Amino acid sequence: MSGIRILLVEDDDAHRETLSRHLTRTGWAVTAVETAEDALNAMAAVGPALVLTDVRMPGMSGIQMLARLRAHDDVPVVVMTAYSDMRSAIDAMKNGAYDYLTKPLDLDVLDAVLRRCVAECVQPPDADHTAATPATAELIGRDPRMLAIYKTIGTIASTPTPVLVRGETGTGKELIAKMIHAHSNRAREPFIAINCTAVPEALLESELFGHLRGSFTGATADRKGRFELAGSGTVFLDEIGDTPPAFQAKLLRVVQEKEFYPVGGERPRVTRARVIAATHRPIEHLIASGAFREDLYYRLRVVEITIPPLRERRADIPLLVRHILGRLEAEMGRELRTPDETVNALMAHDWPGNVRELENALTRAAVLARGTAITVDQLKLGEPVDAVVHEGDDRSLDTIERAHVQRVLELAGRNKSRAARMLGVSRPRLDRMIARHGLSI
Repeated sequence: MSGIRILLVEDDDAHRETLSRHLTRTGWAVTAVETAEDALNAMAAVGPALVLTDVRMPGMSGIQMLARLRAHDDVPVVVMTAYSDMRSAIDAMKNGAYDYLTKPLDLDVLDAVLRRCVAECVQPPDADHTAATPATAELIGRDPRMLAIYKTIGTIASTPTPVLVRGETGTGKELIAKMIHAHSNRAREPFIAINCTAVPEALLESELFGHLRGSFTGATADRKGRFELAGSGTVFLDEIGDTPPAFQAKLLRVVQEKEFYPVGGERPRVTRARVIAATHRPIEHLIASGAFREDLYYRLRVVEITIPPLRERRADIPLLVRHILGRLEAEMGRELRTPDETVNALMAHDWPGNVRELENALTRAAVLARGTAITVDQLKLGEPVDAVVHEGDDRSLDTIERAHVQRVLELAGRNKSRAARMLGVSRPRLDRMIARHGLSI
């Protein structure tokens, strides 16, 4: 990188000096400044090939500087921060950062990113500055795979491309979809979610595409479907892997041609909505068995986001606990805390229900707690999943589902509405599960 000028923006004197020495040793021509204001003032005189900047600095932040640079200059920017949170990563990528690195920096990774930045000469498009509706919830986690997801959200948010979100039940697939919508130029338009398994198969087409009066028994008036109601917003199709093949063919037309036919209609209607789909099912296996259309799969997964299960990012559990308890404290009007033994128990649990199960466990424990401390006994975690499955046991999905539904019903005090919320399913779907497994209330 001999002779290539890099502008380093870092308010910490020691870190700025360390990075300057390293970059100079590796062949960069370095100009180092302390603030974002200094960097903007130096741009014309320095003429850097790229900018390496911190995020949190006195005065103007690195993200604000990035937005200013993207409005007037095509210089690529690499962002670094000690605060590896979702919002910083999304804001950085949304405003056109080439990459986002977390401190303490791995200098080998930094060198690789800077070399790739120069070699590719990436010039991200100007950020869309349309005001976005603030997100009502946040993704929590500093695991490298979560940071990669944040960066992906920031990069694709304002594009129209379909997205396929994959992950186990309870990992937060709908939250990912909401984040993409909230950070896009569609944020002022509706976000409409539908769980494809919660709607009877015979009504799914009508629910999404609408119907005309008289098109079937009970259709006493024209009705708009979710795609029409979404306008230019986002339609989130959860559990797309469980939809019937006939519906998949019609959805393919929506994704591919941007048009659909209401039930009973003869003229197509145009949709401007973005499609985000999600599934916990192994789509490749469904395709191999003929249960899912391969052409639809490739149309939906133009961008694919896979959320890691909670058991694979245990270091994020304390962050999630603090976030959930903060919300519970606000709702309940009292302080809540987790002693070390409680945190250790939470970290050791396998969380087959992922973040949703963690939230349910903490909510239940907070209700049961008489004081401020949440104890291990109040969490009622039981044995990890791996410990309760033994060789020779019936491991069929039906058996596991039956046992899980039965346990959740008991935890919910046989209240079906509460149990449905804990399971993350609709009341009608829970009723079908209860009937299928012969459970009694």
